[in-house]
Amino acid sequence: MLATRNISESMVSSERSEILRCDQNDNPNMSTNLISSGTTARQKVNLRTPDVMAAVQQQVESHYRSDIIEKIRRAGGIISVGDTTVRLAKQFGFCYGVERAIDLAYAARKVFKDRRLFIVGEIIHNPEVNHQIASLGIKNLTGKNKEADITDLGPDDVVIVPAFGTELSIQQQIKDRGCQIVDTTCGDVMSVWKRVRKYASESVTSIIHGKAEHEETKATSSRALGDGSGHYVVVLTLADTDYVCDYIRHGGDKQAFLEKFKGAHSPGFDPDVHLQTVGVANQTTMLRGETEEVQRRIRQAVIDRDGQELAQQNFRFFDTICGATQERQDALRELLNVPMHLLLVVGGYNSSNTSHLAEMGEEKLPTYFVLNASRLVSATEIKHYNLHEKREVVSHFWLPNGPAAIGITAGASCPNNLIEETLIRLFELRGISRRDLELAA
Repeated sequence: MLATRNISESMVSSERSEILRCDQNDNPNMSTNLISSGTTARQKVNLRTPDVMAAVQQQVESHYRSDIIEKIRRAGGIISVGDTTVRLAKQFGFCYGVERAIDLAYAARKVFKDRRLFIVGEIIHNPEVNHQIASLGIKNLTGKNKEADITDLGPDDVVIVPAFGTELSIQQQIKDRGCQIVDTTCGDVMSVWKRVRKYASESVTSIIHGKAEHEETKATSSRALGDGSGHYVVVLTLADTDYVCDYIRHGGDKQAFLEKFKGAHSPGFDPDVHLQTVGVANQTTMLRGETEEVQRRIRQAVIDRDGQELAQQNFRFFDTICGATQERQDALRELLNVPMHLLLVVGGYNSSNTSHLAEMGEEKLPTYFVLNASRLVSATEIKHYNLHEKREVVSHFWLPNGPAAIGITAGASCPNNLIEETLIRLFELRGISRRDLELAA
């Protein structure tokens, strides 16, 4: 796991950490293993000592590692037993940012053995991983699984900020309580924050391609306000984008605009004023092709309104798609070029990057987005998430009779052990035992 890697982010609290993360790219000797207090001066604590990280690696691997999956990967990602062939995407499962966030949560538990630990929401979007985090005695401060209030916190408490980051208002509340903060925010997410803060400083409105209710987008939106004078609007679909583009070109009904994007725009947003100069940013786990199309359409709308020369001033964009997200999308795209009967996508149903993999699969062949192996009920019944109905559904006669070629992929928040369990269950339904599978791997 991550214990064997160097990291480029500092575990310090507050927005100051973002500056330190950037500085470390220029100064590789800067310490990267420290956290500090939210509001009080106290000794910094090294979470990444060799003994702590050795223990963390052992514990994390015992929870999430899969020997079978690693063997199949080394063999080219293909395993055939009898008349069943399974192909794994070349890239799937935990990314660097997720590994780092999990490692730091486990390390915090070991370093702060006698102190209360809390986390802002879910560390990642996978229920099995979040259950493991909860089993460490780390209590949730927000969301549907909330176990404590920020107002209950004190200076002796430790709060983990998840890989998505968190909103500035929540972060400030935690700092005001004097807590020690372990910031596991992904560096790719922080790159987006840097971009939207720059937009705000230049009076450029951020048009954010993402899910307005997603933790990462909420965190990004709060940074898009800048010093309080910045503005943003969040678009999810290309239809949303076209609506914004039409307003950029022709104006329109201000109240209808605000109602359409209710809950997805900044306070005091005025489309007649704040769509004059715009910059595109995105939730890092969106489909690259769709984000690029959002950029293209908005840019063209500004050109149509202002002309080519002025549009260079009134439209900005920057590529902020997460590298791991793109790698998994590219790997699946390559896998989908191979003839297969069906695709299994494994991961949390609220995982944005995993849901996009399922979308890609649906365009090509029968695709089943499953939470874990338990959803493979039988050879004739499978429970899976329907992206369009936004709920888990049951399908029948999903597994073909006779020779079968099946693809498997997983999002960046899915551990290898869950992929292994799904693989084992799949072969069991094809009449192949775990022992036979292990011998073939």
